[in-house]
Amino acid sequence: MEYPFRENENFTAEFTVSREIYDGFIKLFGDRNPMHTDPAFAAGKGFKGVIMHGNILNGFLSYFIGEILPVKNVIIHSQEISYRKPVYLNDRLTLKVRVSEVHESVNVAIFKFSFINGTGETAAKGTVQTGILA
Repeated sequence: MEYPFRENENFTAEFTVSREIYDGFIKLFGDRNPMHTDPAFAAGKGFKGVIMHGNILNGFLSYFIGEILPVKNVIIHSQEISYRKPVYLNDRLTLKVRVSEVHESVNVAIFKFSFINGTGETAAKGTVQTGILA
């Protein structure tokens, strides 16, 4: 079997934090923290509006791993994400992913990723370790 990833291979994907995604997240998980739901509260903390839940980005990352990668026999072992800039409703994000390590002997690929906002700033970045199932 040819291994599906090569070190330094790059991928990109585009995502928009739509009203449907935002409302769906709140409906599913019930996180109504005022930082995410009250514009006056968020503005009082220095933001230009309510900030999106960080785990929406984790959802985009999960979708990328499960649906955009060229193989479907991949699972997430672990992931780390650090949030750098706030993300707002209707922001368009570019997910940039690089294969940083491949360990064929244990069927592991490690990806470094970043979410870039519309002004070119890094909104979040991190690492995902995946397993390739036989």
